[in-house]
Amino acid sequence: MSVTLDEALSEAAMLICDTKTFVRAVLSGRRRNMQTLTTRIDIRPVQIKGSILLQLMENDGRQTTTTNVDPLTFDIRSLLASGYANILVEHLGGSMSLRITKKDQPLVHYEKGSNIQNLEHDRAKARLLDPADPFLREVGIADGAGLIKPSRQDKYKQVEEFLRLLAPAVESAIEAGHISKPTPQNPLSVVDLGCGHAYLTFAAHQYLRSIDIPVHVTGIDVRKESRTRNETIARNLGIESSIEFRAEEISQTTLTSADVVIALHACDTATDDAIAWGINHEAKLLLIAPCCHHDLQSQMGKVPEPWSLITKHGLMKERFADLLTDSLRAQILKLNGYRTEIVEFVGGEHTPRNLMIRAIKTGAIADAADQRKYDELVEMWGVSPALEARLRNSLE
Repeated sequence: MSVTLDEALSEAAMLICDTKTFVRAVLSGRRRNMQTLTTRIDIRPVQIKGSILLQLMENDGRQTTTTNVDPLTFDIRSLLASGYANILVEHLGGSMSLRITKKDQPLVHYEKGSNIQNLEHDRAKARLLDPADPFLREVGIADGAGLIKPSRQDKYKQVEEFLRLLAPAVESAIEAGHISKPTPQNPLSVVDLGCGHAYLTFAAHQYLRSIDIPVHVTGIDVRKESRTRNETIARNLGIESSIEFRAEEISQTTLTSADVVIALHACDTATDDAIAWGINHEAKLLLIAPCCHHDLQSQMGKVPEPWSLITKHGLMKERFADLLTDSLRAQILKLNGYRTEIVEFVGGEHTPRNLMIRAIKTGAIADAADQRKYDELVEMWGVSPALEARLRNSLE
């Protein structure tokens, strides 16, 4: 039996407001031509001083803000209609999932099951990476007692904050149907391009498995000694069946597909290699934290006026080149069917290279204005982005 969008939203709101049976809800994705205030909202019931409230955890891509609202007075129906494309509601007897198409048509799916309601309010904030996890000791971040080494605190923070963005991005992509639901027979495939010492490679593997997502992770790095070291660590941890390493150039890797591409601080145009590989192999989710940006900076010889007021200062020119490079990368992703955002993934006190390009393959066709803006910006600065060249060469 078909239902209207208004009816589907009203039913979802009713399930959420029934605090005797409501377990949790997740709002994610973005409807066409609509803008949401946050990337994702998680809702669950909590008991505070004898009353059951709804706890809203709103994630903007970098941090989560938590508020508690009264289900009797809060307009949950308006929140559901505020632009989110995917709505999942779980209750004691099963779940309802609603996906809103580009034509604003509701696709509703029901599942029967048994869920458990948790009304606890004060839950200790858990670290995503347990300092006692053996892999942290194996990669040199923790000591033998399971304590993070003082000299590795920044690296630990970087990796954990990367995971804080990876986990909801993966879950949202699965809920939206952009990535097939992983199973032991068909696990989520993740590739870390330019993995180096594989801090992030092992962290992604361990964390995704800890939240019950079957996964197979591949680390790519050109150095053979890195592959040997990382394979030894995998054997020591007993996880060599679900994690592998290859000593290959990113642009020439023999890996042919992956659901998720991650790259943490691949130097200069190695970031372009990672993005180009993801686009060419139709990866569904890309999480890329760029590193140094020398390529466009070296091309910025003839500066259009009045921009010389900025570029005449070396430090300002360097920072502007960073912004120009990543803006063009994001636009190229959009032109190739990705919904793209640039967010901060870790505070500047931990690393000056703290931006992340987050892109999800939606298949949306960019319009002529998007192409025109890209062409005009490239022509204005007289530059040739490395990513554009890599994609053009691969097509040829």
